[in-house]
Amino acid sequence: MNIFVASLPFNLREEHLRELFEAYGEVSSAKLIMDRETGKSKGFGFVEMDDEEGQKAIEGLNGMQVSGRAIAVSQAEDRKPSGNRTGGGFGGGNRGGGFNRGGGAGGSRNSGGYGGGGGQRGNRY
Repeated sequence: MNIFVASLPFNLREEHLRELFEAYGEVSSAKLIMDRETGKSKGFGFVEMDDEEGQKAIEGLNGMQVSGRAIAVSQAEDRKPSGNRTGGGFGGGNRGGGFNRGGGAGGSRNSGGYGGGGGQRGNRY
């Protein structure tokens, strides 16, 4: 079971995170998420353990005070696949328009985006 742990003290180390959960069973891994630029903890992490032991850990540790902070412990949700985005964003999706997408300057009322152009809707008038 993959367990999400939030509201962790920023000075907590991975060894301490592991120790908290080992009271409930064998910990496969304990990982704090660190900021890439500063190298400091972001205040959350993940712990992997057996399903039954993990459920006991969630029930026992959720809301527990750790260095003056009430931690939040829950089963981690499956990660959504990245790179499979649909529509929206800076180029418009399939609603036409976007940055210089589909034509030059000007455009009509329904062209959308920077630089206009027809996009899929085209010019109605």
